[in-house]
Amino acid sequence: MNSTKQLKVGVFLSYLTLALSNVIALAYTPFMLRMMGQSEYGLYSLVASVVAYLTVLDFGFGNAIVRYTSKYRAEQRFDELSSLFGMFLLMYVGIGLLAFSIGVGLYFNVDWLFDRSMTVAELSKARIMILLMVFNVSITFPLSLFPSIIVAHENFIFHKTVNLVRILLQPCLMIPLLLMGHKALGMVVLMTSLNLASLLTYCWYCFFHLKIQISFFSFQGSLLKEISAYSFFVFLTIIVDRAFWSTGQFILGMLNGTKDVAVYALVVQLCNYYMAFSLAISGVFLPKMTQLVVEKRSHKEISDLFVKIGRIQFIILGYILFGFILFGREFVFYWAGENYGMVYPLALMLMIPQTVPLIQNLGISVLQAQNRQQFRAFVNFTVALASVFAAYQLTKRFGIIGCAIATSSALLVGHGFILNWYYKAKIHLDISSFWKQILKLGVPFVISAILVGGVKFLISENDLSAVFLEAVLYTLLCFVLLWFGACSPFEKEQLLVPLRKLWKKVK
Repeated sequence: MNSTKQLKVGVFLSYLTLALSNVIALAYTPFMLRMMGQSEYGLYSLVASVVAYLTVLDFGFGNAIVRYTSKYRAEQRFDELSSLFGMFLLMYVGIGLLAFSIGVGLYFNVDWLFDRSMTVAELSKARIMILLMVFNVSITFPLSLFPSIIVAHENFIFHKTVNLVRILLQPCLMIPLLLMGHKALGMVVLMTSLNLASLLTYCWYCFFHLKIQISFFSFQGSLLKEISAYSFFVFLTIIVDRAFWSTGQFILGMLNGTKDVAVYALVVQLCNYYMAFSLAISGVFLPKMTQLVVEKRSHKEISDLFVKIGRIQFIILGYILFGFILFGREFVFYWAGENYGMVYPLALMLMIPQTVPLIQNLGISVLQAQNRQQFRAFVNFTVALASVFAAYQLTKRFGIIGCAIATSSALLVGHGFILNWYYKAKIHLDISSFWKQILKLGVPFVISAILVGGVKFLISENDLSAVFLEAVLYTLLCFVLLWFGACSPFEKEQLLVPLRKLWKKVK
C-alpha cells in the first residue's frame, strides 16, 4: 500500500480508535470509579504519575528513531539502517536498566514521600504497584524501538490497528477483575500485560514483515553525537510534558491525599482525550514533514500545510471545547458521580489554554524536522519549572484550584505567546494568517454556543433527555454554520470523499 493511502487510512484508524476509546470510557470509567472507590482510584493515579517520571529517560530517542529512519530512507541509505537500529537498541537496554535502578530506589522511599497523606494500607499497596509499573517501564524501553520503526516506515495501518485492539481488550479484561474484587493492583497487572503483548507484536512485525536487520557493529561516533544533540531538546520537551500533566497529581498526593489526586487525575484524563483528537492528525505528519525538509521545500509550502492542518484540528477541537462548556457539568455528574464536581471547572481551566498548542502542534513537527527545537525546548522547560514551583505554593494556599491555575498559566505563556512569536519570527510560519483563519472558524462555534446556551437557560432542565436534545441541536447548528459559512472546499472534500465511497459500497 502506498504512503498516501497509509496516511489516509492511518488518520481514519486514529479517529476510529479515538471514537471507540471515548465510547468505552463513557461506559467503562463510571463503572471503574464506583467499583474502585475514590481513594483507590486516586492511589492508582498517584503511583502512575510518579512512575511516569521514569519515561523521561527515553531522552527523546523515540522521536529520533522516526526522524533518522525517515531521513535514511528518503536518502536511500538502506545499508546503514541496521547499524542505526542496533545503536538505539543498545542505548535503550541501558536506559531500561537505569530506570529499574531508579524505580527500586523509589520503592524504598515511598514512606518518606507520602506518609503524611496516605494510610499504612495505601503505602503497602503503593510499594507493590510501583515495582510492577517500574518493571513495565523498564521492559518498554528496549521494545519501544519497534513501534517507532513502523511509524518511520509509514505503516500506520498496522500500528494503529494494534493500538485499537489493545484499547478494546482493556475494559473487556478489566471488568471481570473488578467484579472479582481486584482494584488498583489488578489494573496495574493488566496494563503491564497488555503493554508487553503490544510491544512484542510490533517486534514480530518489524522482523517478519518489514524484514529489518539489526547490527551491533559499525557505530558512527559523529552520528551518535548528532542524534544526542537532536534528542536532548526533545528530552526537555518530555520533561515539560511530565511537569504539566504528572506533577500536579504528585504535589496533591504529598499535600492533600488520594481523593484530590483522583479528581485531578480525571481532569488530566479529559485533557488527554482532548489532546488525542489533535495528535491523531499531526502525529502521522512527522515523516512527511521530514521528507519536505530533506527535499528543501519552500517556507510557503510548509506554512500552508501548517495552516491547513491547524484549521482541521480547530474544527474538531472547537466543536469539543464549546460543547464541553455547554454540557461539561452535566457530563461530569453523570459520568463520574457527585464526588467529582470540581472536575468540570478545573478541566475548563486547562482545556482553554491547551487549545492553542493543540491546533499548532504540527509546528512541533516542523521544528523537529528542521532540527530547530532548541528554543521551544528551553522556553517550555523554564516555564515548566516555574509552574512546578508555583503549583506547590498555590496548592498549599488554595488547594486543588491553585494547582490548576499554575498549569493553565504556564500553558498560555509558554505554548501560546512566546512560541507564536518564535514560529513567526524565526521559522517563518504565517502566524497572522493562521489566527485570522482560526478566528473565522470560531464564529460558528460561538454563535451555536450562545443559541444553545439560551435554550438551556429557558428550559432549565438537566435530565439526560434534555441534555441529549440540546447536544443534537448544538451539533446541527455547528455543522450548518461551518459548512455554509466557514469551511474551505478542501475541508468539505475531506468529508465528502469518504461519504461517497461509503455510499458506493452501500449501493
